[in-house]
Amino acid sequence: MTARELAVRVVRDVFPPADGAHTARSAHAAFDYHVRRSNLSDRDVAFAAELAYGAIKMRRTLDWYLDPYAARDIPPAIREILRLAAYELLYTRADDYATVYEFVNLAKLFGHRGLANLVNAVLRRLLRERPVAPQRERFESDAEYLGTHYSLPTWIVTQWLGVFGDRTEEICAAVDAPARNAVVVKASAGLAALGIETQPSPLVSDALLVERGPIVDDPHGAWWQQSESSAMVVDLLNPQPGEAILDVCSGRGNKALQIGSRLAGEGTLLCIERNARKTRTLAERLERAGLVAAVVTGDATEDVLPPERRFDRALIDAPCSGTGIVGRQPEARWKKQKTDGERLASTQRALLEHIARHVHPGGALVYAVCSTDPRETTEVMEWFLARHDFERGLIPARYEPLLMPEGDVLVPPGIDGRDGFFIARLERRA
Repeated sequence: MTARELAVRVVRDVFPPADGAHTARSAHAAFDYHVRRSNLSDRDVAFAAELAYGAIKMRRTLDWYLDPYAARDIPPAIREILRLAAYELLYTRADDYATVYEFVNLAKLFGHRGLANLVNAVLRRLLRERPVAPQRERFESDAEYLGTHYSLPTWIVTQWLGVFGDRTEEICAAVDAPARNAVVVKASAGLAALGIETQPSPLVSDALLVERGPIVDDPHGAWWQQSESSAMVVDLLNPQPGEAILDVCSGRGNKALQIGSRLAGEGTLLCIERNARKTRTLAERLERAGLVAAVVTGDATEDVLPPERRFDRALIDAPCSGTGIVGRQPEARWKKQKTDGERLASTQRALLEHIARHVHPGGALVYAVCSTDPRETTEVMEWFLARHDFERGLIPARYEPLLMPEGDVLVPPGIDGRDGFFIARLERRA
């Protein structure tokens, strides 16, 4: 298997035929699956990743380039081959001859000689004409132009224009670049020995930004992969040794590990997660890291805890539309739906409703989503604060560049390689 064939197979797994017989995989899961079945060198694996992830992200723009030369009703596998070839020719330092030759051969593998001739003709015409990038004057609106130029759904761009205004184009460009990797550390000794080069996060004391090296979790829980934006959530929760902490929607436990590490063996941590498979993973990770916590499998939109149970601080990492991670997960921009924010807001409100009663007077409640959709962020906060005896708490001065006028933290997607996040820190009135 060549690097280009691996890329084709990954894209085909992410966007399978609409026949009901194939289950779609995420880009990263598909890539890992096919790499394990290949004998490619590290260099070829990196090249395959660049092609597959790049073509998935730039899908809309690539179709804009290809539409004058190839009909949309050609076999899906051939269309994917054309997208990958166009990506390599237009966005990398390609050897034009080698690129065309290899993808024509792949068209024979996934189709037949006639389709290979079509691929050859389309790619040679693309090289000959070298079309210019999308220009603003050819589109009816800024959202249509930015969506086509930077390969994003128009509805996401429209939403960002409403939230970020003049910064929207900067954000669109940023989410097309690779997201920045980070690790949160309980103890950093051993990172350098693995060839992992890092620098401190300017915001989160226990987060390190990865400059170079393999991104792996320590098997003993000394460090783990976690985005800088995600680590900001626990940083703003600011758990202190000796306190009782509640972590809701714990998932696989990145934030629980971070909280447990900050408690330093003093205090208590209770985690609630509705997915039983995730709670098993969470419990195993806590045990490997030598951290003690209670783990409950349950739905926190219902009465999981006794009414009298109280905590000093509570974290709600709520289910959300995930529009903040379109730069990190290549296919995310094409899998999200415009209605997701409205649909999930009811769950987010129910979580706040049920968890707020378990916070001590004077205690803190942090609400976070990896989304910048107002329906899941400012509108949820306005609804909650109008009904409950909470007020916004103080945010450390280092977060000032990310503060909204209301006092919540809003991390723009893609900027500085970060995921988009909304984080509100609330305090219950004594």
